[in-house]
Amino acid sequence: MLKTHQYFVYILTNKYNTVLYVGVTSNLESRVLEHKLGVNNGFTKRYACNKLVYFEKYQWIQDAITREKAIESRFATSKNQFNYCRQSELE
Repeated sequence: MLKTHQYFVYILTNKYNTVLYVGVTSNLESRVLEHKLGVNNGFTKRYACNKLVYFEKYQWIQDAITREKAIESRFATSKNQFNYCRQSELE
């Protein structure tokens, strides 16, 4: 039997909705919990990005990474006050 893969592109923000973070993971629930607990020192801990506001599910990692880059590109080229950071490593 073939194993079904699932990958998620997700967006987090802080409680004031002023900072955005885009990431890719194979375990959304676990990854969001890591952000909430501040397990890793980095962008999300520094800017308190721990509120999940959006996610999409993909079967193939390359599709998820492509979508993540497209979302980041949109944030980077739009003229708004959002900060973003790219994180696409898998657990």
